[in-house]
Amino acid sequence: MGFINSWGNQVRAESYSKLEFPNTYYLAYRDLPEIIAGHVRGNRAVDFGCGAGRSTRFLKKLGFEVIGIDVALDMLKKAKEMDAEGNYQLVSNGSYSHIGAGKFDLVQSIFTFDNIPGWESRTSILASLCDLLKPTGRMVVLDATPELYTNEWASFSTKAFPENWHAKTGDIVRDIMLDVEDRRPVEDIFWTEKDYLKQFGMAGLEIVATYKPLGRDGEPFDWVTEKEIAPWMIFVLKKTKV
Repeated sequence: MGFINSWGNQVRAESYSKLEFPNTYYLAYRDLPEIIAGHVRGNRAVDFGCGAGRSTRFLKKLGFEVIGIDVALDMLKKAKEMDAEGNYQLVSNGSYSHIGAGKFDLVQSIFTFDNIPGWESRTSILASLCDLLKPTGRMVVLDATPELYTNEWASFSTKAFPENWHAKTGDIVRDIMLDVEDRRPVEDIFWTEKDYLKQFGMAGLEIVATYKPLGRDGEPFDWVTEKEIAPWMIFVLKKTKV
């Protein structure tokens, strides 16, 4: 069976829309304000794969004028319910030029490429997003590390899926989210850091910085593996040619 995007239906959208920044998810967002402030100049942004709008609202609170885009209509409906004044747009994969080529200081993508299969599709999408950036613009891509799918976490369980240990780039991997009501297994696309870097280069992007946040003593969460192994990797990228 082929990959099925877990967030492309109403039940999943309803469950996911209630999620904010608990547990392991906290580590995805904790350092982003500092990372973005250190690399981005200007306040025009696109939030790619905005889903129910959590990441878009996050950017708005940081002072960005942001457009949230997604291919999942049910998710966008939830985003608009929760942020009636927000700018949310339904798009097709790889078709974003109508938003404004070369107009944006930041293109943000949080967890989105965990749900996009195929080298060609992913590369095309990245190249199209790259086209949205100003010459001085930056792209921030945050996705799961390969280790997320072979360890236990405050927000995820993977022990029911031993096949994850043998995954290669492009394979389907599974986990169970512990912070939402819907406990059905979630499917993601496994991608190594090495192949992320290769793909960025194919799309006309180069690495500015890479971050892998770890949990810290004194934070109000019951860390499981998070203090020793990073669940997320955050890439800051720029255009190769400007």
